[in-house]
Amino acid sequence: MSRTSRTALLAALGLVTATGATATVLGTASAGAAAPGCKVEYRVTNQWNTGFGASVVVTNTGDPVSAWTLEWSYAGDQKVTQGWNATITQSGPAVTAKSLSYNGSLATGGSASFGFNGSYTGSNAVPTSFKLNGVTCNDSVPPTTPPTTPPTTPPTTPPPAGTKADNPYAGAKVYVNPEWSAKAAAEPGGTKVSNQPTGVWLDRIAAINGANGSMGLRAHLDEALRQKGGGELVVQLVIYNLPGRDCAALASNGELGPTEIGRYKTEYIDPIAAILADPKYAGLRIVTTVEIDSLPNLVTNVAGRPTETANCNVMKENGNYIKGVGYALAKLGAIPNVYNYVDAGHHGWLGWDSNFGPSAELFKQAATAEGSTVANVHGFIVNTANYSALKEENFKITDSVNGTSVRTSKWIDWNQYTDELSYAQAMRAKLVSLGFDSNLGMLIDTSRNGWGGAQRPTGPGATTSVDTYVNGGRYDRRIHLGNWCNQAGAGLGERPQAAPAAGIDAYVWMKPPGESDGASKEIPNNEGKGFDRMCDPTYTGNPRNGNSMSGALPDAPISGQWFSAQFQELLKNAHPAL
Repeated sequence: MSRTSRTALLAALGLVTATGATATVLGTASAGAAAPGCKVEYRVTNQWNTGFGASVVVTNTGDPVSAWTLEWSYAGDQKVTQGWNATITQSGPAVTAKSLSYNGSLATGGSASFGFNGSYTGSNAVPTSFKLNGVTCNDSVPPTTPPTTPPTTPPTTPPPAGTKADNPYAGAKVYVNPEWSAKAAAEPGGTKVSNQPTGVWLDRIAAINGANGSMGLRAHLDEALRQKGGGELVVQLVIYNLPGRDCAALASNGELGPTEIGRYKTEYIDPIAAILADPKYAGLRIVTTVEIDSLPNLVTNVAGRPTETANCNVMKENGNYIKGVGYALAKLGAIPNVYNYVDAGHHGWLGWDSNFGPSAELFKQAATAEGSTVANVHGFIVNTANYSALKEENFKITDSVNGTSVRTSKWIDWNQYTDELSYAQAMRAKLVSLGFDSNLGMLIDTSRNGWGGAQRPTGPGATTSVDTYVNGGRYDRRIHLGNWCNQAGAGLGERPQAAPAAGIDAYVWMKPPGESDGASKEIPNNEGKGFDRMCDPTYTGNPRNGNSMSGALPDAPISGQWFSAQFQELLKNAHPAL
């Protein structure tokens, strides 16, 4: 397989290759211009004999703008055939991309990205000059000498509809869940994001056929076929019902007891697999996020750790997490148009040396259990339903203050990573070293890790100490990295997008914004969901969060139910801003 979209961005300006081509243009406008500076990164992410895919990142280096228009011209006969995250038009060689309602506002240093598919004959040279809101980013960029061969071999033909793609998100729309969309649209300001794709959570057996009047799996897939039209479309499913699920967090406990691996296989995975294998749905790209928040517990919350819980000891001893994940991967991976992404926690859980390597080895153990192989794993997902910042830009893990490493700060606490992007890329490299496919892709859930609003720092903290330096500059405003339930101050993160960074298949909103993480107090229910004090705003903590306050919002319903107050806070604190 070839995943040219995952080659690293090269720093050279105007690099041109057969595929993986990149042009980076920088410039400053003349005095009095509306947008005095801009930077554009244009990258060919995939290419075949008559077509190509491209991604574009535009960064405003000047005054803030409320909407943007990017213009460029092709030297050849390239034609844009389909685009996303921008309105793209073309007249002859001239192309114009205009912002949409949700990504038009660019603060100084702010970026927006979009992508498109196109056709060409002959050569496919990247453009070297761009205008942002009428201002030229630069007049010309001399290309560097390209490598003699592209980083990976590009496909000679585009993949046929419904067959395995290197990156299922590339060149595809993503399913918009109409149930979530309606709830979001009913909120004040919610129409700004109600057209965004989110994950469909199959968190109990009844959800397969639809529970309490909600759409079942077939209903979602039928609606996905309607949304698909003539192009490609990704459907995102969360497979989430292991026996003894999420052994360290009562708010997300499931319906199956620790020993009910048989029911998990026959009443949950088998029916899902039967539906997904229906030839009617063979033209969909079905992404499955396999069992979040369970496997890492077998490393971090078992005997010998200060965070030990009895439930996690039981699940480690009986092996049913390993068996369940292996069985799910084998059954779902046998379906040609299913792409399995296994949950890999987040940097605030697994970023320490004592957790990172052992967790990666555990993931391989699960991927090769119950007759599965690593070939059934298309990738991994990090930060699912969590709040860790995508990129902490005001400090690096290698920084020091007055000769003291920032790793000694109370916030970082000897972690090896500061954010989800660096963690995802490092975890990917570790997994490849253990035998997973060298073209492994990663997803990052950015649904609630924006941390914008008035409290977002604009630069590094004071250099009085490592703590003032880190705390003053960090975007993630949680009290502690271990806090995970309905966090106060959080905001919507990067909008879903394909191939945003090296090794990353997509930023996704797998957790639907506005759905609760857990109840603030005990609420009787028939879904097997308990009350976890981490969702209680008055809770003073435990060893897993450094005995800190929980940072949770008050008056929350049980997990998965709509939480209007949280949705409004996510809108208010979105970054990029809405």
